[in-house]
Amino acid sequence: MSASRLSAPPLPAEPQVMRLWHGFLNGRILVASVLLIFQGLGTVQSHANPWLWAICAIYLGLTVLTRIVGRNAPPPPQTGLHWLPLIGVDIAVVCLLQLWQAGPLNYTPLLALPILMASALGTLLLAFATTAGVTLLMLGWTTWQSLYGPSDLTQQYFQTALTCAGYFLMAYLTHQLAQRLQREQQLSLQSRLAAHLQEQVNHLIIHHLNDGVLAMDQQGLVHTANPAALQLLGCAPGLPLPFALAAHAGNAPLSALVAQTFINGAPLAADMDLVHAGQNPLGLHARTWLTLPLAGNALQATEPLPAQWCVVFLHDLREMQARLRTEKLAAMGRMSAAVAHEIRNPLAAITQANALLAEDLTDPGQQRLSQMVTHNAQRLARIAEEVLDIARVQQQIHAAEASALPLDAQVAAVWEEWRAQAPAGAQDTACPRQALVQLEAATALVAFDAEHLRRVLVNLLDNAQRYRSSAADGLQLLTGHNSASHPLDPAPAQGAQVWLQVWSDGAPLEASVQRHLFEPFFSSQSRSSGLGLYICRELCERYGARLGYQRLVRNTARGPVEGNAFTLVFYPAAALGTPSYSFDTIVV
Repeated sequence: MSASRLSAPPLPAEPQVMRLWHGFLNGRILVASVLLIFQGLGTVQSHANPWLWAICAIYLGLTVLTRIVGRNAPPPPQTGLHWLPLIGVDIAVVCLLQLWQAGPLNYTPLLALPILMASALGTLLLAFATTAGVTLLMLGWTTWQSLYGPSDLTQQYFQTALTCAGYFLMAYLTHQLAQRLQREQQLSLQSRLAAHLQEQVNHLIIHHLNDGVLAMDQQGLVHTANPAALQLLGCAPGLPLPFALAAHAGNAPLSALVAQTFINGAPLAADMDLVHAGQNPLGLHARTWLTLPLAGNALQATEPLPAQWCVVFLHDLREMQARLRTEKLAAMGRMSAAVAHEIRNPLAAITQANALLAEDLTDPGQQRLSQMVTHNAQRLARIAEEVLDIARVQQQIHAAEASALPLDAQVAAVWEEWRAQAPAGAQDTACPRQALVQLEAATALVAFDAEHLRRVLVNLLDNAQRYRSSAADGLQLLTGHNSASHPLDPAPAQGAQVWLQVWSDGAPLEASVQRHLFEPFFSSQSRSSGLGLYICRELCERYGARLGYQRLVRNTARGPVEGNAFTLVFYPAAALGTPSYSFDTIVV
């Protein structure tokens, strides 16, 4: 849709009332011109009263002046003195012509003009007042004629009364027709404004839909297409409408579906693959609906439009599958949280009972069995806590606000805290918590919550410590700005980006593990719940940051060594006032 279709609808240049007003003004000029010509001819031929010609000339001048001055808007319809230059002048001119004319010519039919004007443009009171004034003048003229000439007085009064009754009837009917015309105009204008508003709403909704929307005719021409549809069809964003869908060979399955919809006269749905040159096949789910056929009179009123439309909705199958996976994960999360909550209570009872039992055990074999129960109960408790931790993360995400953190100072504090912690197991004892720390973003401020950043970094350090070698630089902690060593953005975007990286010289991850690395409840270890990296990514996305994994080579004392790198690219703190992408709902 073009921008011009969204502009405010222009008001009609000639509304019905304005056309009536201009018609009356032009009619008065025409009547005045005919009277002037008629009186001029009569004055030349029979030497009639020259004052009649002068009255007609003055009347013509007044009508032309009124046409020039009052062309923009008619006078207010209410009764008032503003009608005297119109109705008053017309009645006065007719009365003067009737009074001073010498022959049997009758000018009283011209009194219908001011009555019609008052009835069509004024109120009913103005129409009846004008008609009543004309009636009194005609009765007075009849009385005047009966005084100065022999005539049948009864017949003249009857004729005058009949004429005036017709004037009243004409005034009433004309006013009713004019009122109906005005009501129809108002309804038409309201309908037009409502249709324009609905068009704007439809345009905004369709334009911002993630799904594609097409409107096609039976010849396969696309008359309406939103940006999402053009992108799915592989068309240029500014493609002029209408265009033939079949012109692109890759859209043949969709063209066939639309044609079949018109043949069947019923909506259809199908999954299809669109193959465009130089692009991977795109899987789409298409649904079609037919609009109701236009009636004959509507088709004549909008002849360039097709008699029937086919509306097509296009859905990217990849997004549909992603939403389905999200729903499945959400359902699994809710179930896991419920199970973990129910496990905690009996698990606490088992732990307490085992501790009481261990106090009375003296046999070494039984003590070892009691220790096995203790260790496995603790493992179950950790897994339950990690599952329930997702709900806690959700509450923390909604409650926390991003602040401008000095990255290097915060990372240094977390590193010292993590290194000072007691070893958690035998592997930590064999590999002391030492690393090569290179903090090169001393002036950088990042948009993050301090506690959430500590949590992410501790989780990454724990994972790296678990798989590193015993070398002193087998674990590396680095910060910096955009550079050639930036693993996620080889070609940096506009503006400086700050990053944090945790690297370890562990063995490469299998391809199947990499694909599901940040998914919940996935782990390569049987003793892990698989929630650590998932929670880290969701915390990062809350602040517009990106957490990713790559296999990178780092320089060590042993030379270049390939290892596993987890890199966090931060949202710039300078843009804290702007909304960032956030994972606002973690459903459990």
